[in-house]
Amino acid sequence: MVMTLPRTGAGREADSLSLLMARIEEHRRAKRRITTVYIAIFAFLFVCSVWLTDFSLPDLVAGFPALGLYITKLFTTALAGGSSERIPIVSLSHFFGDADTKQSLAYWFFNLNTFVSLIVETLLMAVLATLMGFTIAFAFSFFASRNLVDNPFIVWIARRLMEVLRSIPDLVFALFFVFCYGIGPIAGILAMGLHTAGALGKLFSELNENISMRPVEGMRAVGADWPKTLRYAVVPQVLPGFISYALLRFEINIRSSAIIGVVGAGGIGAEIKKVINFNQYEDVSAVIILVVALVMLIDVISGQIRHRFITTQLQH
Repeated sequence: MVMTLPRTGAGREADSLSLLMARIEEHRRAKRRITTVYIAIFAFLFVCSVWLTDFSLPDLVAGFPALGLYITKLFTTALAGGSSERIPIVSLSHFFGDADTKQSLAYWFFNLNTFVSLIVETLLMAVLATLMGFTIAFAFSFFASRNLVDNPFIVWIARRLMEVLRSIPDLVFALFFVFCYGIGPIAGILAMGLHTAGALGKLFSELNENISMRPVEGMRAVGADWPKTLRYAVVPQVLPGFISYALLRFEINIRSSAIIGVVGAGGIGAEIKKVINFNQYEDVSAVIILVVALVMLIDVISGQIRHRFITTQLQH
């Protein structure tokens, strides 16, 4: 007869440790299998993308000289007799000359008044579109938040609406509104505003769903209705994040407004299309410099404001 001695405390701890290590190893193996599957799916999609799009690295490299040639054309103007000269040929001695003085800044930017007015129009389009999109997204984001609305059908409707607005490119919206309202800034403002509403609506609803629910529960406990609960328990938590996302979207709308103008939706885009079509490369270079300067300035200013809001949110 064999007697089994009871296991000591050290033996039980060793068994528990072995079981724990076995579970950890099994978890690691499962994680490696999942990672392998993801890598295989990504590799398959990458190969299919390269094959279906006829992407070729040699063709990509071979096109670099053409890019340099086009940039050269931007700073070259044709002369009588088939010759050409580099522009702008700016010299310090003539830098502040008038529009009729060669080698002056005014000679290069002789259409500056037109360009600046269109740049201002582009900026105002982005401002109005961002305000429009922010207002719509602000209102609908609360209905799309599962922790704030008990009716799942309302949440589903609000989310699908936001998906429709952001899934349609603003350029497609612009084509539609140009048909409805004609050529002009109103089409661009509506196009960017609706697309902005869809994009910000998703971001805002995600912020709403990550708030602390303790203030909300406190407001509900004292009998506050839904609007007051949002006003005093939700909005103070999410407003800095809302403004930060809105500023980021404003930067995007600045660039978008320069693009959708190509289809007649107002802004500097129409002028860019015109000077490119007429091969007025000196004007193209001038417009591009102005657009880049505007975007850089807006990026710096909005970045500082966004940083301040984020810092304030972290401090609280």
